[in-house]
Amino acid sequence: MESEGKEMAKVKLGRTNIEVNKNAFGALPVQRVTPDEAKYLLRKAFDNGFDFFDTARSYTDSEYKLGLALSDVRDKIIIATKTPAQNADDFWKDLETSLKLLKTDYIDIFQFHNPSFCPKPNDSTGLYEAMLEAKKQGKIRFIGITNHRIHIAREAVLSGLYDTLQFPFCYLATDEEIELVKLCEKENVGFIAMKALSGGLITNSKAAYAFMAEYKNVLPIWGIQRDKELDEFIELNTNPSIMDENIKALIESDRKELMGEFCRGCGYCMPCPVGIEINNCARMSLLLRRSPSAGHLSEAGQIKMKKIEDCIECGQCKAKCPYGLDTPNLLKKNYEDYKTFLK
Repeated sequence: MESEGKEMAKVKLGRTNIEVNKNAFGALPVQRVTPDEAKYLLRKAFDNGFDFFDTARSYTDSEYKLGLALSDVRDKIIIATKTPAQNADDFWKDLETSLKLLKTDYIDIFQFHNPSFCPKPNDSTGLYEAMLEAKKQGKIRFIGITNHRIHIAREAVLSGLYDTLQFPFCYLATDEEIELVKLCEKENVGFIAMKALSGGLITNSKAAYAFMAEYKNVLPIWGIQRDKELDEFIELNTNPSIMDENIKALIESDRKELMGEFCRGCGYCMPCPVGIEINNCARMSLLLRRSPSAGHLSEAGQIKMKKIEDCIECGQCKAKCPYGLDTPNLLKKNYEDYKTFLK
């Protein structure tokens, strides 16, 4: 670790020229806590240097909680939110709802939320035209897109239509994903890294941060819902970890264990027609070995895993997986492994 008191590392988000602290707050998890708890966490983050907050229309009451906590310091923060709209009418409804809940009259980066295609002018959806009109009206400043499909992400970057890309990136990244980061730098597109802890499979925040520090154009957003988690990243604001031999060894060990066919927990396979909680059950083997196991092995946890027996092999989850995983087979493997922990 470097000495305390060092000035916080900054990231410039491509052509937007937005410059923010290297640590950003991912507000998806605050939908799981009370408004008072969320307000405390968000305010504490702001008071300790966080100035970029990412949320979405799809994150239930996350936007409301962010507005509740930070509307009085709106001019000191950058807000990114997202719309899952598939047409212009829904786009405008989402935008107006987001503005109201966030208690603001503009959004810094408005993002299409994981579309199955790359919205462009004259594609018959009217989505990109709506973005341009919203920008003309001053309701958004920059146009972004989020995705889990690398071919769509690359198309968006090369299109010249997008100011930012949000895409999964962590030290488990493939060579192809690292090339995407470099492409964004070349094309002057801001790169926002979601899943920076791989959905909870990466448990060492110092190693995660040290990896991100190697990429000067990457802004990692950390999903935070507990005070202890926030404290770890506050410490990294002023006392950032650097890549050393110990961290390199830890990363290499994790890459050997986790690279390949594993569920990232993104949830785009959901809902399951028979009620299987796929985004947790399909990675249970890793969760049992990399996080406290008591909850997973509880009676409620066993009921969740037993639902895998109800799988009807419909193939919907496999078809919807942005990583091309054989999800039904992955569920079976995880269930068989899970049962060995109950003996």
